[in-house]
Amino acid sequence: MKKINLIYVLFFAIIFSCKENTKQTTVKEVTIADIDTTTVRKHLYTLASDEMEGRGTGTQGIEKAAQYIESKFKKFGLKTYDTLNNYRQTFTFTNRQTKKEITASNIIGVLEGKSKKDEYVVVSAHYDHLGIRNKEGQLDSIYNGADDDASGTTAVLALAEYFSKKKINERTILFIAFTGEEMGLIGSNHFGKGIDSTKFVAGINIEMIGKESNYGPKTAWLTGFNRSDFGTIIQKNLEGSGYVLHPDPFQKFNLFFRSDNASLARLGIPAHTFSTGPIDVDIHYHKASDEPETLNVSNITETIRAIAIGTESIIKGEDTPTRVVLTVEEMTGRRKKKK
Repeated sequence: MKKINLIYVLFFAIIFSCKENTKQTTVKEVTIADIDTTTVRKHLYTLASDEMEGRGTGTQGIEKAAQYIESKFKKFGLKTYDTLNNYRQTFTFTNRQTKKEITASNIIGVLEGKSKKDEYVVVSAHYDHLGIRNKEGQLDSIYNGADDDASGTTAVLALAEYFSKKKINERTILFIAFTGEEMGLIGSNHFGKGIDSTKFVAGINIEMIGKESNYGPKTAWLTGFNRSDFGTIIQKNLEGSGYVLHPDPFQKFNLFFRSDNASLARLGIPAHTFSTGPIDVDIHYHKASDEPETLNVSNITETIRAIAIGTESIIKGEDTPTRVVLTVEEMTGRRKKKK
């Protein structure tokens, strides 16, 4: 009889344990599901609407986009950066083509960390695009920049809301919408000039995640994969999630230095760009046809969720990526002269 009772005790213990595990898994799934397609769609279609006039740096269109991003940062309860009185890091620069002076702003929101609040993680994307361009024989003159890079800016907003609700960040997160990327990384270069790079642990940049990658469904790729162990940390965290991160398949395009992560990487910060863009065959890249309707909102949502899972250990202070080491030419952005 005692033996039978013991069997019953063990049986119910196993059942109870299974229920507890199921409950934990469900909670995790619900938490990640907080990054939903409805919200993603709203951000994307707003930022890439004709009302934003292609978000050209220094234009009224990008001003509307800046106000939208600021309103969301305020809603999420993000703080302002450093000594700034608002979310704008405003500066002026000279347009190399027109020689005219332009006033522009990076939009920065801060989610302060706890035990490691003096260590910073940047989550970024550029919110500018090419603006309005009237070309002969072209009916549409607004370059909406839906994939490039309203999709990345949408990710920044979604992740800002996600982490502000979850409150797991031991490190301080800076959510940044950079300006002037299309004009030569203007905004991120300006930001980089004013920081102590030794306090920056990682740069999570997001660019063009609106289409399925060359690696197939539920995959993304990372620029500069071999330049630090940032990518392997992400891969480890994504194990069992059904999503896979790969190295950049477009080495010939030198993409590690063509997005805003480069401005931080040149300071030694392990800053890399997440993307799914099939840029070798993308007929909408830098065209007026880069509109929201050409994108896969589910792909964007899945990728944002993967970034949240993949970077969590860095944001919680459990993992610290190795620093990026560059040559003198890579650090300055200048090519070595041929003899």
